[in-house]
Amino acid sequence: MGGVEDEEPALKRTKLSATGYFSLSNCSSSVECVVGSSSDLMARPLSNEGDDGVVGSKGIIKRGEFVRIITEALYSLGYQKSGENLEEESGIHLNSSVVNLFKQQIRAGDWEESLATLRNIGLEDESVVRDASFLILEQKFFELLDGDKAADALNTLRNEITQHCVDSTRIRELSSCLVSPRGQDGSSRSKLLEKLQKLIPPTIMIPEKRLEQLVEQAIILQREACSFHNILDKEMSLYSDHHCGKSQIPSRTLQILEAHDDEVWFVQFSHDGKYLATASKDQTAIIWEVATDGGDGLSMKHRLFGHQKPVSSVSWSPNGQELLTCGVEEAVMRWDVSTGERLQVYEKNGSGFISCAWFPCGKYVLSGLSDKSICMWELDGTEVESWTGQKTLKISDLEITGDGEHLSICKENAILFFNKETKHERFIEEDQAITSFSLSKDSRFLLVNLLNQEIHLWNIEGDPKLVSKYKSHKRSRFIIRSCFGGHEQSFIASGSEDSQVYIWHRSSGELVDALPGHSGAVNCVSWNPANPHMLASASDDRTVRIWGLKRLDVKHPNTYSNGNNHHSNGGKLR
Repeated sequence: MGGVEDEEPALKRTKLSATGYFSLSNCSSSVECVVGSSSDLMARPLSNEGDDGVVGSKGIIKRGEFVRIITEALYSLGYQKSGENLEEESGIHLNSSVVNLFKQQIRAGDWEESLATLRNIGLEDESVVRDASFLILEQKFFELLDGDKAADALNTLRNEITQHCVDSTRIRELSSCLVSPRGQDGSSRSKLLEKLQKLIPPTIMIPEKRLEQLVEQAIILQREACSFHNILDKEMSLYSDHHCGKSQIPSRTLQILEAHDDEVWFVQFSHDGKYLATASKDQTAIIWEVATDGGDGLSMKHRLFGHQKPVSSVSWSPNGQELLTCGVEEAVMRWDVSTGERLQVYEKNGSGFISCAWFPCGKYVLSGLSDKSICMWELDGTEVESWTGQKTLKISDLEITGDGEHLSICKENAILFFNKETKHERFIEEDQAITSFSLSKDSRFLLVNLLNQEIHLWNIEGDPKLVSKYKSHKRSRFIIRSCFGGHEQSFIASGSEDSQVYIWHRSSGELVDALPGHSGAVNCVSWNPANPHMLASASDDRTVRIWGLKRLDVKHPNTYSNGNNHHSNGGKLR
């Protein structure tokens, strides 16, 4: 994309060498040099030739404005001759001659002339003139400093900048630069023009890349209105209005994993989507590897032995290289994903573990215990800290937000937000018993599964607010887990006791699909964070199903026959 410097015809200016300067933000730009003076020009309105009328079937697009933003887009994209030709042929000029002169003077660093021209471009608001003048003089100040002209910079600060700046704090900041230079990190002259453009009304100075902004806004609105939107933004086209069909939602069984010997209670993809971990009542966990050759199949990488009780949950390390497994009121174990080696066992006399999670830094492990306390561990098994009291329950989930605030169920109908640094506590309270919860990737939202067969979506930034409710799935006896998923986590998926997987549109709450296939309760679901078209579900029928798109023209070798056999890489996984 062309920068600000490219929006004017090349023949109207002469390019000079780049000039650096001192400022408060990082950028650099080339300097443009033009001849001319504000005294040579008087402000005058843009020519109205060809400017009348409207375009478009609705009659709401002004022809003159439309042509101008197209012209600006051509210059911005580097099509200088095309931009000039459009101005000439249409008779509609992008900017007035005085505005063109003003912009050229800014690029050339002709500060005194640009200040004079500023008053001739048609600004009626004196505060805009004052603020724009300050920005220009601030740029002059930094360039003088960068040119080792501290005395001139001081003179500019005392005699010019202070006349236009009412912010005493900013004046002190600029003064401190004279004593303790912070290094060259200044706004380039291009950046200065961008700042000025935000101050000056668009009717006087046409905004940069306005056409791109309008097109992006239209695409975003179409995307937000699409109930089934589940494709990457780069796959959207300008050639037609956007609408995803239901076919973009994973709803077809691509693979059945039958390696566990008992109910599968938990399933979770790694953060990079390369692996899937499953936990079972059979006292084992399994790490599966997702195909990287473009296929949809998974193959067993490691079966993890060592627990003496059912494995209730797993937790991936932030870098995806290690995995925690939690036995029911037993121990937490840490594993190396690449080798399958057990690295550490976390135990505490007199208490069993019921949940586990990683700190965002990956240096500590958090665990919920059967005595209703929470413990923080170093990776080598050293207990760092413990918080006692009713901080968790035996059915507890445990997650840690990106800022280090932990979440845990602390009583039947409330979730505790406990910050280990400040010891500050906040709560989400529900009218029904809470059975499980799941945290969004950005740590801003929480999905809460309730005893009354509802899933509630909470915004947990600041004071928690209930955003939406999802219904239709079945739950009466078991812990059923839900998750965020799809492109930009636009969907909600949940297991159900009626053997189906339920999917809702996150924003609208609309039920998108219910996926049959399992023959037992679906306990847990996980959406691949790297592939919006891959979903996994774990069931009491001892299987894990991998769901993908319904594409009749795609053949998947890793499927099952008669519901009994599953093949991966030519071998049966049982």
